[in-house]
Amino acid sequence: MTNTLRPQGRTGSPLPPAVQPKDGVPSQRSPQPPPAATPATAGPAPGGKPGKSRDAFFDNAKYLAIVLVAMGHTWEPLKGQSRTVDALYVVVYGFHMPAFIIISGYFSRNFDMRPDRLKRLVTGVVVPYVLFETAYSLYDRYVGGNADQSISLLDPWYLTWFLVALFIWRLTAPLWKLVRWPVPLALGLAALACVSPEIGNDLDLQRVLQFLPFFVLGLVMKPEHFQLVRRREVRVLSVPVVAVALAVGYWAAPRMNDSWFYHRDAAQELGAPWWAGVVMTLALFGCSLLLTACFFAWVPGRQYWFTALGAGTLYGYLLHGFVVRASRQWNWLDHSWVQTPVGEIFVTVVAAALITVLCTRPIQRMFRFAMEPKMAWAFKQDAAELARERAKVNAGANA
Repeated sequence: MTNTLRPQGRTGSPLPPAVQPKDGVPSQRSPQPPPAATPATAGPAPGGKPGKSRDAFFDNAKYLAIVLVAMGHTWEPLKGQSRTVDALYVVVYGFHMPAFIIISGYFSRNFDMRPDRLKRLVTGVVVPYVLFETAYSLYDRYVGGNADQSISLLDPWYLTWFLVALFIWRLTAPLWKLVRWPVPLALGLAALACVSPEIGNDLDLQRVLQFLPFFVLGLVMKPEHFQLVRRREVRVLSVPVVAVALAVGYWAAPRMNDSWFYHRDAAQELGAPWWAGVVMTLALFGCSLLLTACFFAWVPGRQYWFTALGAGTLYGYLLHGFVVRASRQWNWLDHSWVQTPVGEIFVTVVAAALITVLCTRPIQRMFRFAMEPKMAWAFKQDAAELARERAKVNAGANA
């Protein structure tokens, strides 16, 4: 992910086409279940609704990525104590957020300004942003002891920055599908942002623009692109690639400013000349894509016990931040035994277990009011949407 503590194989069946998710966040529902469900494609939809299928590959990828997010947040206070942790931190931060964003872009390919999709964008992104931005600010003020902490929806200072970014990216998705060279254009905007410190912190636009190329890349990707990186030869080649990345990370950890991986500052703010921002934008984009391809290559395509948790990754993402904040406030990771190899492994396992629990269905049911509110009272009834709902009911009755 980014430094969120700063205020502020081949499978036997093809991937399903991307469709607009129900809740405005990345999902992998296909318009209808395949004729013969296979382990790679069959899976329960959120809430266990029949007539929907989820691709296990993307659910697995989302779950594994969110586990890496939690691990990275656990490793952050341990940086400087162990060079091995520093190397792991640098490598993981090089791809876990890009992987998440590419998936988000891929499942935004059908987004347009249709009223029902705009409603889902509001209920699934805007409302959770407002609620969690407020909750984190109040937590910091009354639990964290920061009496000066105010609530500012224009200055996301915690995990909620991703919701701001997703809202902006998705609104611009129709435009990116019109231009001739979307990825180079997005890279140009990212490089321009990286040399423009005057952009400031409003809506965390530095992150929005610097991570934009990954979202646009997801928009233009097709199912066969994911099949390409999941071939056996790519899986084999990914092993030496990751080994080299870890070795480079081990060498670079004490020499490199890891703030580059957060994509939240311009080059000048990191004490580098402006041209370094252009170079680092292109270099990090290439490195992140390579590591992301290695990650996708090893994501299983079959269903496992954790596959269903992929539907609840946004829950785990937003909720685990309160535990992270508490660990910083009460210095849980400052004990000397934690900074031993056994202690580092222990807290890493605890972080993975915590994020796993927070993605489960009971947690989803408990917090659905904040993450997926219905809000029918707030919107007009759309005639086209009512017609689609009637068609679904009739199709179900005739099945």
